[in-house]
Amino acid sequence: MRVLLLGAAGYLGRFVADRLLADPAVQLTALGRGDDADVRFDLSTGSPGALTRFLDAVHPGVVINCAGTIRGTASELARHNTVATATLCESLRRSGCRARLVHIGCAAEYGPSQNGSSIAEDAVARPGGPYGVSKLAATELVLGSGLDAIVLRVFSPTGPGTPAGSPLGRLADSLRRAMQHGDTDLRLGGLGVHRDFVDVRDVARAVHAATLSAAQGVVNIGTGHAVRLRDAAVTLSRIAGFGGTLHEVDALPVPRQGQEPGGAHGHHAPAAPPYPDGCGPWQQADVRTARDRLGWRARIALEESLADIWMEAACRM
Repeated sequence: MRVLLLGAAGYLGRFVADRLLADPAVQLTALGRGDDADVRFDLSTGSPGALTRFLDAVHPGVVINCAGTIRGTASELARHNTVATATLCESLRRSGCRARLVHIGCAAEYGPSQNGSSIAEDAVARPGGPYGVSKLAATELVLGSGLDAIVLRVFSPTGPGTPAGSPLGRLADSLRRAMQHGDTDLRLGGLGVHRDFVDVRDVARAVHAATLSAAQGVVNIGTGHAVRLRDAAVTLSRIAGFGGTLHEVDALPVPRQGQEPGGAHGHHAPAAPPYPDGCGPWQQADVRTARDRLGWRARIALEESLADIWMEAACRM
């Protein structure tokens, strides 16, 4: 099976690439903006005609779109998430390869949900910020393209390689700095939010399953279990061997999209909660569709994901 992977150098893309390379039946080609790509092409600025010619030459059976960005201005988010997806869909429509499209969506497309609820794929999407809007627009382009396509709406990915700027990455960095400086009190804000954390390696397994499946439409990828960020912080501090005390401080209002969320240690409170994603205090996936249509469910426990995050943070001490 010839697979074309877009965004192979990104957080999710790296693990998807590793998963596919472990399958001897897959012949993988990576397309992206970086020098490490097999073929250099920028979806946000490249022409559909050029990509169509490449698709006709390579003739992949599956195209996986992990490309995009989570930060930037509204126009940058629209260009890298929405316009790029429009270019890809148009190229696939023009191409004679008839490839299946596996597109990586995001739970931010749903926006806020009711406390205690599980979000199913038929929920009305009401994204609470430009990032979610740009990803929802991309999903709608995929679903309306007429292609053989599936959208995997990934909830909160975590585990090895977690970006330092992500909420769990910032928690690990705060612990690292506190331990380096000998602080016994760690003050953190915004820990009351609940998120459905799913290990990035499980996400890669879901993408692999989607390449082999005939399922179409939107499929949630999560654990089906929301975890309070404070509980994750307590587990992470135990894994790290932090002997001090965690103090949860009241968080200030969520910043506008594009503002950098705060994080601090010692006696300085963070300027804002760590989840300015427009999804409110609660998100939990209904994962029955992934189980029924992909034969997939999450396997890796959050404690293992946190241990991998801490291992990487500790290497910076």
